Amino acid sequence: MNIAVIGAGYVGLVTGVSFANLGNDVVCVENDREKLALLRKAVPPFYELGLAELLKKNIDAGRLRFSDTVSDGIRNAEAIFIAVGTPSLPDGSADLSAVWSVAEEIAAHLDHKALIVTKSTVPPGTTKELKNFLASRLDVKFEVANNPEFLRQGTAIRDFILPDRIICGVEGDYGKRVLGSLYSGIARPDRPILFMDTVDSELVKYASNTFLALKISFINEIASFCASLGGDIDEVAKGMGLDRRIAPRFLHAGIGFGGSCFPKDTKALVYEMEKRSLYPGILKEVLKRNQLQRMLVIEKLKMLYPEGISGKSVGIWGLSFKPNTDDMRNAPSIDIISALLEEKAVVRAYDPYAMKQANRIFPDVTYCPNAYDAAREVDALLVLTEWHEFRDLDFERVVSLMHNPVMVDGRNMFNPRDMSRLGFRYLSIGRRDYI
Repeated sequence: MNIAVIGAGYVGLVTGVSFANLGNDVVCVENDREKLALLRKAVPPFYELGLAELLKKNIDAGRLRFSDTVSDGIRNAEAIFIAVGTPSLPDGSADLSAVWSVAEEIAAHLDHKALIVTKSTVPPGTTKELKNFLASRLDVKFEVANNPEFLRQGTAIRDFILPDRIICGVEGDYGKRVLGSLYSGIARPDRPILFMDTVDSELVKYASNTFLALKISFINEIASFCASLGGDIDEVAKGMGLDRRIAPRFLHAGIGFGGSCFPKDTKALVYEMEKRSLYPGILKEVLKRNQLQRMLVIEKLKMLYPEGISGKSVGIWGLSFKPNTDDMRNAPSIDIISALLEEKAVVRAYDPYAMKQANRIFPDVTYCPNAYDAAREVDALLVLTEWHEFRDLDFERVVSLMHNPVMVDGRNMFNPRDMSRLGFRYLSIGRRDYI
């Protein structure tokens, strides 16, 4: 099938590459010239596990190419996926300006029957509004659909091929037939295609992301209570997660969630509910708890250094909002490093992939070539992203490099007793501190 994907960000590029890898002919449209130049050389503009290999493979096979204009991208397309960004505006609402800009381009250039699919995360009702907008401007037959993505950064390629479910909001048989054909090689009885109304599919996306955000904030709130009792939140979460109604995933205490989806989508859902005079009290508390959670590592650091942390050297392990990505959007590390610098601490940092992005935000931080160098002569070490390589370090060497062997583990990566035996003064989230 001939497919156009408009927008080559995280969602658009992974979607385009994955559809091409299934044998379709795909044109990805991207108006950022720097990004476009990289893509045409088969160089991903961001890190995503396995993406570089599939990008090159499908360009070389002639199934994937890149364009800078919507008119070129949609020329022969049977399905047109809109995958542009919908960031938060100051009031929390989703900025749909890029979606409507693309819609205007489609209205100006589409001259054949096609299915137009919102892949971007958009508020419920947007796809119907898109249909009305296009219907007033197009003379050709078309249908609209909504096909929300559930791609986790770091495992996005795998998630596309092995999804939990494929959600398709459709308004007619044509959309159902096109999307059913596109996903026929992926769908299985245990990972079905669910066809529904576009409003329902749009809300599935928001409800899914905000529920996961709720789960994270819930366990973090219980972690605070657990710590006050001298308990261990890992044991509590384990006992909870074995209940099949609850399940263990996202019951991991730490410094909260970040990234482009959970904060943005929770804010947008709050906005949309309040616009309809509904009260999203639980969702508001999710956001408040998440912001409070980030500062726990600073509070614990100040507890150990009551005289203040001005002039103290602090090492940072991990900058991206989660492992296996270089994405710094809404990363907890941003608020934490900002607080450290405001307190006049000296910051050394290491991340396997995100240091280039971090340097744009914090040019005064010292970025180190490895985790050991980030620990050199520091008064404390903060673990902010659970990169797997941190588990395999020589911790006796780490202790010997530090000026004061203090570790504040914001991701509960390590066993407290083991770290204490190695010589660390070890603090974590919702567990007993060894100081």
